[in-house]
Amino acid sequence: MTTTSTAPVPVSLYGFLTPRPGHAEEFRKLLLDLVEPSRGHEGSLQYHLHEQEDGRFFLYEIWRSQDDLDRHNATPLLRAFMAELPEHTEGAPDAYFGVMRSPYPDPAIVA
Repeated sequence: MTTTSTAPVPVSLYGFLTPRPGHAEEFRKLLLDLVEPSRGHEGSLQYHLHEQEDGRFFLYEIWRSQDDLDRHNATPLLRAFMAELPEHTEGAPDAYFGVMRSPYPDPAIVA
């Protein structure tokens, strides 16, 4: 007998953002202001901001499900950030999206 699981599948979103010259400090603050509120959104499993030696920022997010990520992206916080993004970055973000294929370390979180 075959059964299908209805458990959510974690998804990740990650990528590099390059600030425009003269925008690094303000952009860093905008990005840092996303961290704690985003970590508090339902389904946020991980949300991290890194700064590279070359000045680029790296965001790494893991969400319990695509639905959780979609709800996060629809929040006023993210919508306002996305509207400001072109003002502070050189080009589009170098972004990637993926479905986690390895098990999440704490299955109780994603169940």
